[in-house]
Amino acid sequence: MAVKEDLKKALIELRKGKERKFDQTVDLIVNLQKFDLKKTPINLFVTVPHKIKDKKIGAFLESKNANVETIMGSDFKKYSDKKLLKKLVNNYDYFIAQASLMPKVAATFGRVLGPAGKMPSPQLGIIMNADDKAITELKTKINNSVKLKVKESSVKLAIGKQSMEDKDIIDNVMTVYNNLVKVLPRNLENIKNVEIKFTMSKPQKIKVR
Repeated sequence: MAVKEDLKKALIELRKGKERKFDQTVDLIVNLQKFDLKKTPINLFVTVPHKIKDKKIGAFLESKNANVETIMGSDFKKYSDKKLLKKLVNNYDYFIAQASLMPKVAATFGRVLGPAGKMPSPQLGIIMNADDKAITELKTKINNSVKLKVKESSVKLAIGKQSMEDKDIIDNVMTVYNNLVKVLPRNLENIKNVEIKFTMSKPQKIKVR
């Protein structure tokens, strides 16, 4: 497959770049064309085969759970303090919630979680039973998921780390790319081009046709 071959070449080029003192993020950029974002809003979660990083997850639950950092319903009152509320939202990459607490979560945290894009979602973040098994499974799923929310004519997201093997990065890219093509109204026609880069590097272009 041409895209895969181009990705291999692009990663070889990126690895020739200057060594940095940190594990750079691998970013995927997909530039889109010929479709109306207003008519076709795209918002989906894609489960990738290789974990990119452990996300810091906070959970709104009715009782404490040892598998996840818990904010209990009885703690909600103190978050009327705006500074505490902001700190809480910045502390976590992702939030999950027990379904029974969702109305309270929306009322207490919605005004900050909503704009930050961290509101627990029915797709990946709301659980009926907060038992150990359900929470562990959900954490694994979140750590292996990327969110595709298209707000403009290009999609940019972290798809891996420089320390990962090339084949694992390519697996992740292809999974996200194929899922995105599927939901675009005109599939491949809506893709102008694809780029891949490390945090501090210039992007490498990938041919899609």
